Amino acid sequence: MSYGNIYVASVAMGAKDEHTLKSFLEAEAYNGPSLIIAYSHCIAHGINMTTAMSNQKVAVDSGQWLLYRYNPERAAQGENPLILDSRTPTRKVQDFMSMETRFKMLTKSRPEDAKQLWAEAQHDASTRFRLYEYMAQRKGDKEPAKEQKEQ
Repeated sequence: MSYGNIYVASVAMGAKDEHTLKSFLEAEAYNGPSLIIAYSHCIAHGINMTTAMSNQKVAVDSGQWLLYRYNPERAAQGENPLILDSRTPTRKVQDFMSMETRFKMLTKSRPEDAKQLWAEAQHDASTRFRLYEYMAQRKGDKEPAKEQKEQ
């Protein structure tokens, strides 16, 4: 996104399949490079693979994984190119991480450290959501970029 001319999307099919589809269609239609960052669960995470798609929803609902689309073509139209498709988190990051053995193991082996790390992870997720929310609320430029006008 910092380059300003690359389509970027973050998706989680289990959280919002229509968002995933829309992101792929926009990326394909974009006349330039596109990057889609997709949440991909894995059996090594220590999850029940039959519920893996609903785990993705909890990751998004907790703010641990954000859904967004950055489309440079919107900037050329004077709009903010970043669209945050995630809602304000409604769950704790711990709700998500507790679903995975790789994180849950720490609560058994080092409970005090786990408590501190849960709090830090929650703080990081909340801070990241507020940053993306702030960037997505910014108004677009009133006029398209000069180089875009001349084309």
